[in-house]
Amino acid sequence: MKFWKTWLMAGALGVAAITTGAQAADKLFVYVSPDAIGVNAFLQMGKTGIENAGKEYGADVKTYESKTAADRLENVNAAINEGADIVVLLGFEFNDIVKQVAPTAPDTQFLIVDQCVDERPDNVHCAVFREHEASYLMGVAAGMLTKTKKVGVVGALDIPFLHRYTDGYAEGVKSVAPDATVDVRWVGGDNPFADPVRAKEQAVAMNAAGSDLIFTATAGGDYGVFEAAKDGNFQVFSVDVNHCPELPGKMVDITMKRVDNAMVQAIGNILKGEKKTMASLGLKEGGMAAIALDKDGLADSKCVVADHPEVVEKMRSVAASIIDGSLKLEDPMFAK
Repeated sequence: MKFWKTWLMAGALGVAAITTGAQAADKLFVYVSPDAIGVNAFLQMGKTGIENAGKEYGADVKTYESKTAADRLENVNAAINEGADIVVLLGFEFNDIVKQVAPTAPDTQFLIVDQCVDERPDNVHCAVFREHEASYLMGVAAGMLTKTKKVGVVGALDIPFLHRYTDGYAEGVKSVAPDATVDVRWVGGDNPFADPVRAKEQAVAMNAAGSDLIFTATAGGDYGVFEAAKDGNFQVFSVDVNHCPELPGKMVDITMKRVDNAMVQAIGNILKGEKKTMASLGLKEGGMAAIALDKDGLADSKCVVADHPEVVEKMRSVAASIIDGSLKLEDPMFAK
């Protein structure tokens, strides 16, 4: 009966419901993506994370892919109706939805990853990341590698959250090259998180002004910066997943955001019965990383940093200091 209910629900809503687990378990975890997963490696990490959590905690798991804004709400409601114990939501697209739905489903636990919401009900939990720690490492690399003593960073929108990327990077640069200048620019406009044309324009302008290394944190705009790097005389840093194979000789390193690790850890906290849990993951917890820190995968990463062992050694040393607490970084999101 549960199978037919799931099949009918998925068909009625037009969603892709993917079930893992040959036998029914006592618990059900559902991951709802904000958009179609496709080849989006960031969203794919969410699917991997829910599957790993299912294995870790003995639960059946499902993934509901959203293709439209309406799908997101319908998929969350479908997960509740299916009897999900925990519904995992990835991204700011679910902020309003979880505040609307969670109070009506007190027996369901909700985990929102990569965001959090104010005035949370007891059944809403958050897993966020200390992005500034990995951004700082990108800055260390940029400060060591720049030949012009001018580097840049493009952010999507001038909001406190994105200063974790821009400010973290700038501080890392200054830590090894105090005489270097850091050019910070924003995409802005009507669609700042999905505007590769405006992102490319900012990168081209920075390069023309002398920046030979540019960090991009513009979501959908990143590919515009990549295109500018291919055409121009500069190298780039990016975020979330390894883009180095796409940009040989141009991509230095990446701030890796381990959504999969965050899901497993946060779900474990929820299962302990804690209310309104908040997991903050950085380098120490394995929530944030960099390609240069991966001793096993660096050589095959196709990232430029692999050709600079002195930079890798410095980044690893700095990361160790952040992890053991001897280097304390202020969170730019709360400094503004």
